[in-house]
Amino acid sequence: MKRTTFYFASLLGLATARSPRPAVQVGQHVIFSYPGATPPEHLFHLISEGKVGGIILFGENVDDNLPNVIERFLTTYEESPAYLGTPLLIMTDQEGGTVRRLPGAPEQSAKEVGASEDPVALAAETGEQAAAELIKYNMNTNLAPVLDVYREAGNFIDEFGRSYSNDSAVVAELSSQFIAHQEGANVLATAKHFPGLGAASAGANTDETPVTIDLPLEAIRSIDELPYYDAIAADVAMIMTSWAIYPALDAERPAGMSEAWVKDELRGRLGYKGVIITDAIEAGSLKAFGNDGERGLLAKQAGVDILLASGRNVTQGEAVVDALVAALASGGLSQEELDASSERVQRVRERLA
Repeated sequence: MKRTTFYFASLLGLATARSPRPAVQVGQHVIFSYPGATPPEHLFHLISEGKVGGIILFGENVDDNLPNVIERFLTTYEESPAYLGTPLLIMTDQEGGTVRRLPGAPEQSAKEVGASEDPVALAAETGEQAAAELIKYNMNTNLAPVLDVYREAGNFIDEFGRSYSNDSAVVAELSSQFIAHQEGANVLATAKHFPGLGAASAGANTDETPVTIDLPLEAIRSIDELPYYDAIAADVAMIMTSWAIYPALDAERPAGMSEAWVKDELRGRLGYKGVIITDAIEAGSLKAFGNDGERGLLAKQAGVDILLASGRNVTQGEAVVDALVAALASGGLSQEELDASSERVQRVRERLA
C-alpha cells in the first residue's frame, strides 16, 4: 500500500518527503521565456528535465517557423518526467487591438468592442478569433481578457483601449463572453489584473515603476472586483494578479505578493478555486522586493500558483525554480501548500488533454 501511495504521489508530480524530484514539481509552477526567434538549446534541455511549466511568447519570438518550434516544445515535454498526459502551457498576450503578440485577429481592441453596435456578439467573436489565432501556432493559453474598469479617459488602462468600459457591468458581461467562447475553443483564458488597474493614472505602469492605487475597499469591491464574479462563473482558467499596491487591504506588498489579496480576498471572499498567475516577475515596480527568485518566493508564499518569468532570459526562469526548491528544502515554502497548488495547475492542464 505504501508503495502504491508513493507511486501515485509521484505520478501527480507531488514532491513528497521521499520524492527525488522537487525541481520537477516546482518547475511546473514557472513559465519561462527566451529572446529572439530561435530558442536556446538549454531551454529544451530544461524542458526535458521537467523543470519548465510553460513558455510565454512575445512578438520577437514570432516567425513562420514558430509552430514547428512549439511542436518541439510540446514533444520534448511529453518525454519529460513532468508529463502527466497534459501539455506544456504555451501562452501569449492576444488581447486584441494594439496588444497582440501574433499578427492576426482580433483586430478590435476591448474598448472598440465595448463601443460597437452589438458588443456582446463581438466580445464572443473576438474570444473565438483569439483562440483560433493561438491554435494556428500550436498555442493553448491566452493571457486575456482584461477585466480592468477604466476611470478616466486616457489613463493607463484606457490609453491603448484595453478596457471594455468604464462601467463594471459592461466589463463583466463582455469579458465573460470572451472567456466562454475562447475556452469553448479549447484555449485557456486569463482574467487580469486582479483586483484591478482601472484607476491607475496615465503612465502608472507597474512594468516600469511602483504604483499605488489608494481606493476605499468598498470602491474596489463594488467596481473593480465586480467583473471577476462573472469570470469565475464562466469558469475562467486563470486569474492574473496586479503588481500595484492597494492599501485598502495591504499597504506594504503588491497584490500578487499579498496573502490579504490572494488568499483572503480572491480565494476566500470571491471563492475562486482555479489557478492564480503573476504578472511579469521582472516588473520595475518590484525593485524593493529582491531579485527574481526572492520575488517568486514571496508570490508563492502569498498563495499564487504560477510565476511568470517573462524577461526573455532562460536563466531567469532557472533562478526562480532554484529559489523555490531551496525554500522548499529549508521550510520557507510549505510542501502542503505547494501540493495543493500543483493539483490546481494540473486540473487546468487537464482541460487541454
